[in-house]
Amino acid sequence: MNILITGAKGQLGSQIMNIIKDGKSELGAIPTQVAEAKVIGIDIKDLDLTDLKAVRLYLKELKPDVVINPAAFTNVDACETSIDTAFKVNALAARNMAMVCEEIGAKLIHISTDYVFSGVGTVPLKEHDMTAPVSIYGKTKLAGENFVREFCSKYFIVRTAWLYGYNGKNFVYTIMNAAKEKGHLTVVDDQRGNPTNAEDLAHHIVKLAVTEDYGVYHCTGEGECSWYDFAKAIVEYSGINCTVDPITSEQLVNRAAKRPAYSSLDNMMLRCTVGNEMRDWKEALKEFINKINV
Repeated sequence: MNILITGAKGQLGSQIMNIIKDGKSELGAIPTQVAEAKVIGIDIKDLDLTDLKAVRLYLKELKPDVVINPAAFTNVDACETSIDTAFKVNALAARNMAMVCEEIGAKLIHISTDYVFSGVGTVPLKEHDMTAPVSIYGKTKLAGENFVREFCSKYFIVRTAWLYGYNGKNFVYTIMNAAKEKGHLTVVDDQRGNPTNAEDLAHHIVKLAVTEDYGVYHCTGEGECSWYDFAKAIVEYSGINCTVDPITSEQLVNRAAKRPAYSSLDNMMLRCTVGNEMRDWKEALKEFINKINV
């Protein structure tokens, strides 16, 4: 099996590379086909995913059996002012990958987001629930999903949320650094979702790669919380002497994009197909912090 991973230097792409190299994740062994696969990781300097001709040439020469596509423009506020760039990276690049995967018969695992939903509600969202994004980031990611559905027959669309991993910038590192520096933080408590450890997400992505259980998946940490709850847990598990107080989203300044107030996801498709092994968000967070504090 040949596997191509885009965004290989990002927190998810690098995590997928690492567990394939190790043949296991924190959740256990990964499929033998994946562990023994030839894996190529590329990043933005290696291939412009928004260039259809370049993508076609590269993939037709490489002939991957599976393409895993975490690459995206994820700066939510910057997307509001760089709309064309957001569309090219989040939508057209997905279209290009889908078209060429179909041409070469490859499976496509495309990573998407909770931002495709409106944020209105109180019940965890299932894969079949109606999408209605409220930001440019969410709208361009949904456009990417739609291109994947339209142009590729062997696809997995995997939506995740509130992702943190060992490599790169994320909320956990940001809170830990700010807590050490300031000793007091204020964090919004009126947005709820699912913190997701990239290790858990990577494990389920490679599980899907060896199946033909195509479709749309939600893959997030079990249980939900607010950003305030998440921050408090980070500070507590890190043993940092810092107080954390709640604020409302309206009290934040310099945020161009609207965030979904409620975007908790239900991993229904995982339960119904390959199995849902996603850890409770607190358990996964404790393991993450214990590892980085060694």
